[in-house]
Amino acid sequence: MSTILSRQQQDELLNRGFSRRTFGRIATLLTAGAALPFYNEPALAQRSRVDDAPADSVWINSNENPLGPCKEAREAAHAMVENGGRYLFGEASRVQTILSEQESLKPTYVAIHAGSSNPLHQSVLAFCSPTKPYITADPGYESGGAAAAFIGAPVIKVKLAKDYSHDVKAMAAASPTAGLIYICNPNNPTGTLTKRSDLEWLVANKPAGSIVMIDEAYTHISGAAFCSDLVAADKDVVILRTFSKIYGMAGLRAGAALARPDLLRRINGFSTNGMMPITAMAAAKASLEAKYLVPQRRKLIGDVREDVLGFLDQHGYKCVPSVSNCFMVDTRRPARDVIQAMKQEKVIIGRSWEIWPTHVRVTVGLQDEMDKFKAAFLKVMA
Repeated sequence: MSTILSRQQQDELLNRGFSRRTFGRIATLLTAGAALPFYNEPALAQRSRVDDAPADSVWINSNENPLGPCKEAREAAHAMVENGGRYLFGEASRVQTILSEQESLKPTYVAIHAGSSNPLHQSVLAFCSPTKPYITADPGYESGGAAAAFIGAPVIKVKLAKDYSHDVKAMAAASPTAGLIYICNPNNPTGTLTKRSDLEWLVANKPAGSIVMIDEAYTHISGAAFCSDLVAADKDVVILRTFSKIYGMAGLRAGAALARPDLLRRINGFSTNGMMPITAMAAAKASLEAKYLVPQRRKLIGDVREDVLGFLDQHGYKCVPSVSNCFMVDTRRPARDVIQAMKQEKVIIGRSWEIWPTHVRVTVGLQDEMDKFKAAFLKVMA
């Protein structure tokens, strides 16, 4: 399997501390892709997967957007099906062009992917090694850490700060040889935001040679400023974007990585797929062009989120102060028990993290879904 790696890649991996015995695992990560249990968002969602729940259950467990693609995106994807027999590589280029224009970046600073999981794991391969750890928050999104562990790179988990933001100073100090420092902002699962000034401090004070990855999957929802200007300034920064969240395209798979061309070349060197799904590309382009979409959905999600957080506070339940489409509530008892009890009420909620065993993540659904959540939660907690 290691034959999938070029001689140049093999030499570069050896120089970073990998042994030839790990080449097979690296090749597996490249070729097996979504077959691996940690590989992408849908695979991670398996931890929240429920197979035996009634079809009419409320599903607020996987940070999906129940609104789905906007009207323009649905129409564009539907029209593109007629061309399904063609590769149409230019569709991804169109998304690249409009996204680069909106972010004030040169097109060479934008790489289009089928979701944001691919560039996350390719970045692990490009920048981490047995001597270059992967640094992440705890609790945080685990997929990149699982990929790093799979290829033998150390994974260092850093507890969140007291205000639930990323403790950037602790992350910068976690290892003098850090390969990739990963920040999901707002964080998944807590939905909390790390200040722009903290991100700038981390980029300026990180260990020499390390890369800061800022996953902006949920930034649209929070209304916080994007960090694409750090990319434009040629910093050691990689930004991830996805259409899975505010754009409601989790099943269609579209995303992007923003970075200096030299960093993108290192990341893309570990890619085995140059073809993007053309229906997803058509929907992504239409979504970017729908100017009303982001502010409209941000307000809708925010209104529903604040309503349910206010309800839980009124009834004495502590929640982490989220600005995203998910939140964590303290159940004051093993969260797994609450998850199972909620399933009996036909409300499927998320999961817990080992570091916070009495907290459960809940996705913000539609208002009627959250009203059903409220009733079921009070019944279960009683």
